[in-house]
Parts: sequence; structure tokens; C-alpha cells
Amino acid sequence: MKISRVLVFWALIFGCVGCVQQPPSPAVPQTDSRLEKTYEDLIVGFAQLGAESEWRVANTVSIKETAEQLGVELRFLDGQQKQDNQIAAVRKLIVQRVDVIGIAPIVETGWDEVFQEAKDAGIPIIVVDRRAAVPEDLYASYLGSDFLEEGHKAAQIMAELVDGKANIVELVGTIGSAPANDRYKGFREVLRDYPKMKIIDSESGDFTLARGKEVMKAFLQKHGNKITAVYAHNDDMAVGAIEAIEEYGLRPGVDIKIVSVDAARGAFEAMIAGKLNATVECNPLLGPQFFELALKVVNGQPVPKWVPSIEGVFFPENAAEILPTRKY
Repeated sequence: MKISRVLVFWALIFGCVGCVQQPPSPAVPQTDSRLEKTYEDLIVGFAQLGAESEWRVANTVSIKETAEQLGVELRFLDGQQKQDNQIAAVRKLIVQRVDVIGIAPIVETGWDEVFQEAKDAGIPIIVVDRRAAVPEDLYASYLGSDFLEEGHKAAQIMAELVDGKANIVELVGTIGSAPANDRYKGFREVLRDYPKMKIIDSESGDFTLARGKEVMKAFLQKHGNKITAVYAHNDDMAVGAIEAIEEYGLRPGVDIKIVSVDAARGAFEAMIAGKLNATVECNPLLGPQFFELALKVVNGQPVPKWVPSIEGVFFPENAAEILPTRKY
């Protein structure tokens, strides 16, 4: 008995295997030491394409103001309408080790290499407003409009305005950009159902008022009174076209019907003056949605591959009432 008691004693001290078995210790819950970031913790880079239009300026203001309101550290770089500048901006943000990069690509193609560099560095990219033609695994999410649907809406409105018969000139946006590509395509898809609606000329106005006016002048010199309608890929080009039409001696909105895209303040002012017949909304105020996405992405939360904007269509009848409520 004494020997047995001694053995039990030493077994308890040293845990002798096969002598005495102790009950297993309760499991200790495993916790993730990584804490989720808040807006105040975020360092966000944004590679803007430039300031080519009233819409783009409003988009930039929305990004900057929202960052300030949320307490986000924003590193904002302006590409000044050049893809090379935007690519250099993304590389600079990678070196700075920001948490996430937002970019509004000036054109769709040519991004694979720099997007891959960001992925290799572990920095997610959110594409804003304009798409990039890259594999889906190279970006976290796309936040922006349905440009194809904007083209559809513009064509349907135009068809109603001209009773299905028109000679149309088209002011195209920046060549190779997602909105220009899709607004071009969407408009034509609807025109298949209206054989008497013809696009007699189409040229890029690069989304700017000055270039829109220049191209419209050339259209008028070439086609004159044959033109009965204008489809402008954005409001700035439409305003330029309006100036060119007036200088030519015709009445915009009356002699030549005009439909544009964006729904910026300039479009509402033109509609109130009776010079623009309709504008299809493309919402630039993407700051709140962008930073909400950025925070989720950085914290590893699931996000949709595409977050579409909610947009409408506006006409002269209610333009005066709506204008005071517009933020851009």
C-alpha cells in the first residue's frame, strides 16, 4: 500500500504515462489578434483621371469631402487626362503602402501590368466610374454606372422626341473609355428598331465643352440643315454643341433636338432655357459608396464585383423645380 501511494504521488507530480491519467484541460478559445480597421485607420489612394468636365469635378469633390467627413487619410493624385500619369500614380501609391487604391481609368485597356503589381503588393484596387478591361481577380470591385443602359435610355428618349425619324450627329466621349464605348453601343442597339433614325456623323468631343463645340461646328459646316438631332455622350459636349448651333443660326432644342448624359447643373440650365431636350443621369457623387466599399475590402468582408449607381432621366418640364436640389 505504501509503494502504491508513493507511485501515485510521483505520477501526479510528473504525469507518468500509464500510471495516472488526468482529465483534459478545457479548450482555450482561439481569437484573431488582428482588429478590424475603422475609417480613421484607413489610408486610401485615389488616382483620378483629371477634370475634363463638370461631372468629373463633382466626382472629385465627392471623394475629397467624404474622406474629410469620415476622417480617412486620402492621398489623391490627378492624372491630368493621361493614362501614363495614372499608371505612375498607382505605382507611387503602391510604394507608399496605402491600404487600398481607387482609380477612375481614363480608358479601358492597358492596366493589366500595374494592377498585377498592386495585387502582388497586397493592395486591393477598387475601380470607380469607368471600367478597366482586366481579369476580375485583379480588382476587388467596380463602382459605377450602367453606361450601356444610359445609351439605351438616350436612344429611347430621342426616338420619342423625333417620332422615330431623324438625322443624328453623335458627340462621342473619350475614345477607348468605358462610358464612350457603352453609350455608343447602347444607343445603336435601340436604333435597330428605328430604321428611319440615322447616325449621319460621329466624332469624339473628348467629354469637353470646347471640343464638343469644335466638333459640332464641323458637323454643321459639313451637313448644315440636314442635321435634326444631336446625341452627346455628356452634358459638357452638349453645351458646346448648343453654342455652335446658335452661332450657326439655328435653335438648339427646337430646330435640332438634343439628348445628353450626366444630368449636371449645366444641363438643367440648358433645359430651363429650352435648348436641351433631355439628360440621362450618371451620378458622380460616389464618395460615400466608395469609402464604404474600401473599408469592407480592407477588412476582408465580401463585396459585390459591381456596385451600380441609382440614376434617372430628366426633362425640361421639371428642370426648374429640380435644379436647386442638384449637388453638381
